Formats: sequence, C-alpha cells, structure tokens
Amino acid sequence: MIRFGPSGNSESFYKEGHKSSVEMPAWLCEKGLDAYEYQCNRGVNISKDMAQKIGEEAQKSNIFLSIHAPYYINMASPEEEKRINSKRYIIECMTVAKWMGARRIVVHTGSYSKVDKKWALETSARLFDEVLREADNLGLGSIMICPEVLGKNNQIGSLEEIIGICKANERLSPTIDFAHIHAREQGSLNSAEDFERVINTLENSLGVERVRELHCHFSRVEFTKGGEKKHWNIDDTQFGPEFEYLAEVILKKGMKPVIICESRANMAEDALKLKKIYNQIAKGMQNEKSTCD
Repeated sequence: MIRFGPSGNSESFYKEGHKSSVEMPAWLCEKGLDAYEYQCNRGVNISKDMAQKIGEEAQKSNIFLSIHAPYYINMASPEEEKRINSKRYIIECMTVAKWMGARRIVVHTGSYSKVDKKWALETSARLFDEVLREADNLGLGSIMICPEVLGKNNQIGSLEEIIGICKANERLSPTIDFAHIHAREQGSLNSAEDFERVINTLENSLGVERVRELHCHFSRVEFTKGGEKKHWNIDDTQFGPEFEYLAEVILKKGMKPVIICESRANMAEDALKLKKIYNQIAKGMQNEKSTCD
C-alpha cells in the first residue's frame, strides 16, 4: 500500500506540548499518516534506548520508518579522511536503523564541485560497495541504502547519476525527490507525462519490481539557475511541482511507494494534504472506470 508521512517533526507537534520523537508514531497514526522519516541530518546523535523506543511505538502504530543520514556526507570528497568519515556516518546511521526497526536510510552522496565528475561517480560507487560489505560484517545487511536525487547542479544527484549508482549495486535503491528533479531541471515537472517520464526512466533502468515500492520525497520548491533554493509548503502554489500529476502516475502504474513530505515546518500537515489528493484522484479514477464498465 502507498504510505505518507513527514520528514522530521512538524512545528505543531511541539506546539501541542509534545517533546520527544518517541511520541511521533502515535501522533502520526492519530492524524491518519503511516510513515515517518527520522532526521539524523545534522548528526547521528540518538541512543540505542531512544531508537528502540521509537521503533516499538512505530510498530504499535503501523508506522513505516526510514532515517535521513547526515547532510555533510560526501563520498567523493578530495580528502580521504572525509571519505572515510562519510562511510562511518552511513554505518552509524544503519546501526540506528537496526535498533529502530527502520528499513531504509536516505543518503546524500556528495558533491563534485572540487573534483572531476567521472572520478566522483566512480569513487562514490566504490565506497557504497565498501559500506555494504562492512554492513554485512556488522549484521546490518537488511538495511537498504537509498541515495537521493539532489537539487543543486554541483551535487552528485541527477536522476541519471543516481540511477547509475544504484544500477551498479542492486542493494542500493534510489530516493526520488521530485522537488529536486524539478529544481535541477529548471521546472521540468508540469504534467502527468513529465512524472511518467521519470518513472519510465527508472523502470527501464532498474526494473519494474525494483521501482514499485519507491522511496519518494515531495514538496514544492523554489529554484535558481544553480538548482534548488528553498523548499515550500503545499499551499505555496506559486511554486511547483503539483502532486496531482504524480498521484495519477502512481495509480496508473499500480505502485506502492513511500511518500515523505519535506515541506517547511508543516510536513505532517502537508503529508495529509498529499494523501487527500491521492485519495480524491483514486476515487475519481475508480468512478470513471465504473462508468465505463
């Protein structure tokens, strides 16, 4: 089934008096959501006890868990120490995922602003292989690493680059951030056909089954010539892309993705708006089919 949830904790969670992410799974369940991407984007700073408690609450509330790894990972840094540290951060994040019962970790591969692009891609792919071998030795082989499509032109993260990295190792699965694609390609997602082009590209490269349960990020986005500038909320309609088009493609193809909303401050509220849009389109398509029958 398709799942919806936020990246991190909405401001409203704290305004309602909640203080700990342990309370998030039940809070999300009450609102009608069923996914949660725990944020380690500024560092892996959670205890085993806390991670296990979040995992227990998520299991009770049927919340699908994923974790976002630190933003400062750079698998293609020209400095060897930073590459070694990047591998360590991923392993630390996978360890937390194991404690928590999370199935996926989302990773920013890095940047080629200071290195040759070909070297950056080859080095990143090699380091991911090394991480997976180390993960196996540590009993972390069940955790899926999901390199993310990124929104800035100097980042390792175009759709084609992430497909290439994942194609090299079937144990890697992409995180498709549609806001990032829209920003990086200067506003390219403006119809259901545009979104279907993205999904078809993925299916043709990685296979239909591998793409069926895709990990996705969605929000509106502001961009410049350099790509992504700022994520916005679903009600900020001066920015794209439109979720209706993606919902149509998901339904047409019978996909069962996880949709993580990355709106600013209101990610849980906006995840619910995305779910409502999806359900409305699903109902409309069902009614249309019934009429045709």
